[in-house]
Amino acid sequence: MIGIDTNVLVRYIAQDDRAQSAAATAFIEQQCTTESPGFVGLVVVVEVVWVCQSAYGATRTDIAEIVRRMLTSRQLLLQDADVVWKALRQFAAGRADFADCLIHQSADSAGCSKIVTFDRRSGMTLLR
Repeated sequence: MIGIDTNVLVRYIAQDDRAQSAAATAFIEQQCTTESPGFVGLVVVVEVVWVCQSAYGATRTDIAEIVRRMLTSRQLLLQDADVVWKALRQFAAGRADFADCLIHQSADSAGCSKIVTFDRRSGMTLLR
């Protein structure tokens, strides 16, 4: 298994740089397999979402589809995929951004009784 950095996934998704996109596509589609998938860490998932939103103007619907495709790809293995699935469902059903949903679901998976925040849109417990 080989770890994949954010920029490789972004080039694969965006197809916006001829040389790098071609290299990313060849790597993911030819070298990453069900038997030896590319590993995508949680930080990479969050960075991919952030880059797609900030640099490419991806909508909430676009983000949900990007994350879903990463989760269902046979070439990729996402860290804590079950937590990412839960975050994706929360994101799709609510108003919080994807990072907040992943924070919430990661803490929940770790057994936290609540998550405190100053962010009113997160759905977490407000710290006063």
